[in-house]
Amino acid sequence: MRTIGFAAAKRFAVHTAPGSGRRTTGYRALAVILTATTAFTTGLIAAGHVTAQPDPPPPPPSADPFYSYDQPLGPVPPGTILRSRSAPFAAGNLPTPVIGTQVLYRTTNQQANPTSTVATVLRPLTSGPARLVSYHMAYDALGSECDPSYTLTGHADHGVAMAEQAVVAGYLAAGYTVVVPDYEGPELEWTVGRQSGYAALDGIRAAEELLGLPDSTPVALIGYSGGSVPTEWAAEVAPRYAPELAVVGAAAGGLPVDLAHNLPYISGSPQWAGVIPALVVAYQRAYGLDTAAFLSTRGNEVVDAVNGLCIGQFASDYPGLTDADMVRAPYTSLLDVPQVVAAIDDNIMGTAGTPAVPLLLAVGQVDPTGDSVMVTRDVEGLAHEYCDRGVAVTYTRYDGRAHGAAFAPFEAQAAQFLADRFTGAPPPNNCATVGPGNTLTPTPLPIG
Repeated sequence: MRTIGFAAAKRFAVHTAPGSGRRTTGYRALAVILTATTAFTTGLIAAGHVTAQPDPPPPPPSADPFYSYDQPLGPVPPGTILRSRSAPFAAGNLPTPVIGTQVLYRTTNQQANPTSTVATVLRPLTSGPARLVSYHMAYDALGSECDPSYTLTGHADHGVAMAEQAVVAGYLAAGYTVVVPDYEGPELEWTVGRQSGYAALDGIRAAEELLGLPDSTPVALIGYSGGSVPTEWAAEVAPRYAPELAVVGAAAGGLPVDLAHNLPYISGSPQWAGVIPALVVAYQRAYGLDTAAFLSTRGNEVVDAVNGLCIGQFASDYPGLTDADMVRAPYTSLLDVPQVVAAIDDNIMGTAGTPAVPLLLAVGQVDPTGDSVMVTRDVEGLAHEYCDRGVAVTYTRYDGRAHGAAFAPFEAQAAQFLADRFTGAPPPNNCATVGPGNTLTPTPLPIG
């Protein structure tokens, strides 16, 4: 019986908060809900109410006609359900009594054109007032087998997905309804901002349609690392794109605020250099980059190699790969290429709107720059910018924690932060202590 996802998440939730000698309420809250979920599921299996093998799942999304829609989408309002079906909620060969619903729904892409994607809607086993959590998994994908709608059916094959699935289970155990969108869309356009936010908001609309819930249903947004992209952008564009939704708060951790700063940071990294070619793939899909005009022979090789993979299969597979390795003369860096810089500038957080809800923004710091992949002063700068615009911001830096290690304290802090937003508690605000950080100024386009 495979229980590693739930047990591991429970273990990392019960720990001491960075910089203190005591456990915080948020850490205890997450530990309690994960403990309850583990005990409940294990008890059902022991009692024989569920078996150790879930029902056969659907085929991978790339081979599943459920994900395709060939009718005109222009006249269809965003968030409209196009089709739906039930799906199991399982971690490896560990089933749960939760049965989800997958919905294919209409949303909007980066260029403001209609498209579609899938979300998984999971209902708690207990009754009570409806409270929605839009949970954005860090699936960081270039292949459809990484889609949450697929991995949540029992195909999570790496620690990040299983840990996040355990957190989702914790929210279910606490009585929340959870919607998990495939926010990268059908073309797997990773880190592309506005469309990720649109997909998250339209997933909420679809969930409310499915469940017959009114627009006044309270909803919260949460995501870490890649999942911070739809979280932050959804909060940013919601006032104009989905003003009817009753969003009460958003918690985003480990944010890639401006990838023009991340690229030099991870260049040559032993853990994260594989992200460089993956970003080229994602932006080629979203913006039609003419990669033949700037990629080197080595650049083409690694771009081809990562195409179709999940982040766990490429992030650390190219230790020492540099930004300069990716390009050929006359370029010395991807940031010398005008079309690349234009795409990056189009995805700087904080440039498409101002959130109308309280925010938790958090990031680790393990070296003078950041958490090994995210730039700490970028997140601080985003927090400072929103503070200046009047947003109630809680900014947290997890000193001494690298990107992976900061996941646990973020999830625990976010659980308490969002619980307080649902109860209507006054939003915290530490703007008075937030430094200026880095600016959100776009990188000037190179000439040539």
